Amino acid sequence: MPRVLVSDKLSPTAVQIFKDRGVEVDYLPDLGKDKEKLLEVISQYDGLAIRSATKVTEKLIAAATNLKVIGRAGIGVDNVDIPAASRRGIIVMNTPFGNSITTAEHAIALMFALARQIPEANASTHEGKWEKNRFMGVEITSKTLGIIGAGNIGSIVATRAVGLKMHVVAYDPFLSESRAEELGVEKVELDELFARADFITLHTPLTDKTRGIINAEAIAKMKDGVRIINCARGGLVVEADLVAALKSGKVAGAGVDVFEIEPATDNALFGFENVVCTPHLGASTSEAQENVALQVAEQMSDYLIKGAVSNAINMPSITAEEAPRLKPFVKLAEVLGAFVGQVTEDPIKEVEILFDGATAQMNTKALISAALAGLIRPQVADVNMVSAPIMVKERGIIVAEVKRDKSGVFDGYIKLTVKTEHRERAIAGTCFSDGKPRFIQIKGINLDAEVGQHMLYTTNADAPGIIGLLGTLCGKNNVNIANFALGRNRPGGDAIALLYLDGPFPENVLEEVRAHQAIDSAKRLQFDVNGM
Repeated sequence: MPRVLVSDKLSPTAVQIFKDRGVEVDYLPDLGKDKEKLLEVISQYDGLAIRSATKVTEKLIAAATNLKVIGRAGIGVDNVDIPAASRRGIIVMNTPFGNSITTAEHAIALMFALARQIPEANASTHEGKWEKNRFMGVEITSKTLGIIGAGNIGSIVATRAVGLKMHVVAYDPFLSESRAEELGVEKVELDELFARADFITLHTPLTDKTRGIINAEAIAKMKDGVRIINCARGGLVVEADLVAALKSGKVAGAGVDVFEIEPATDNALFGFENVVCTPHLGASTSEAQENVALQVAEQMSDYLIKGAVSNAINMPSITAEEAPRLKPFVKLAEVLGAFVGQVTEDPIKEVEILFDGATAQMNTKALISAALAGLIRPQVADVNMVSAPIMVKERGIIVAEVKRDKSGVFDGYIKLTVKTEHRERAIAGTCFSDGKPRFIQIKGINLDAEVGQHMLYTTNADAPGIIGLLGTLCGKNNVNIANFALGRNRPGGDAIALLYLDGPFPENVLEEVRAHQAIDSAKRLQFDVNGM
């Protein structure tokens, strides 16, 4: 039974979900604050469920020898060292949709607060001042709202703003015209958004490209009296530039829920009457906290029990529905990679993975990850589907994916080709109705070969007596051949043989096989046949 540690405060319902799904769970909500104690016990767990208090550092990950998945109840994963987790093959999941409505509503709330100066008016009224003429607001209706980032949260803001009779313009490189039309927004470039918007709200991740997207240069392109709202990430707005624009009157007001440095106990934005600040409350509703907790428990349980991957930061998603159908082809891709990885001695420069027929309609990202894991496992024993793409990239290996319609007798197959400085190797395989992977082509030679745990692969010129020769060499050295598969491209041409053995092929016998003039090359192979 897989075991999960919950080291931050999570809903009791989420803890029960783990139990109901067959996962053993330890609920220790204060452990995340005790770095040394967490470091001491983390090796006991397959999964770690967290919120923001637990800091998953490289040191913690190094100690988490059994950890397979980290689940963050919420969208932000700033407290997880994702590169370190990926290198160790640990999946990192978040819950990007559990608090979307809550965050979108907070952005709308800040917009109203700015438009009608509600916080300052509230404070003044509580003081008994009744300063009715001081707090002259502006209407939302018919104003232009500029949305930077029209993903899940931005889209919800857009629909709410359209309902408020605002005109909405949106900038998002990934927003299609059809999606914009569906949302009722106008897709524009960023400079046009700056020039036209009365209100600007940010709903984009913090990346190298988006960091400081609102700076002095951008503000200069905006309307005089613009109001800016940020419920996304601190760092999207250069705070010093915003402060200068507030002082000059270029920006009429700002609603800020996130800051460059958090907790923000002292900030240059504090003290402005036209700035509404909240302490990162975007996801802070009881409904949102419950939703993300339940979602992370379901996601982690599905992965640990069924192998389904959803909302992973560093791994292609595999739905619970497609996992059973995909599983044999994941194994096939891994086996194909393992074959080539074991027979290739020179450094690999390029990898091409061809998906033919039915396999082209599958989750090919997951299949590519599996193939790359098999490919480099002979050199890196503990690699898996999460860490393989990173390791391949670090080694400068170019990976290409090709998809095509059915082109042969098989409903679908996968072909893996690798290129080194001196040669090219290719192998193809498929899964039959029994779900077991089969080799169907090696070196361009067609054959039908099962995958065995221990195998000997030889190449030679097609000539009589080769099988007899191999049988004799094995027999005199007490090596039992359980089965074999043969193939050739033409009579007298190139031929290959795969021998299925009861155990690892002895090194001394391998050298004897290689020394025979009739054998061009010989490689002993080993495959993980668990689950086949």
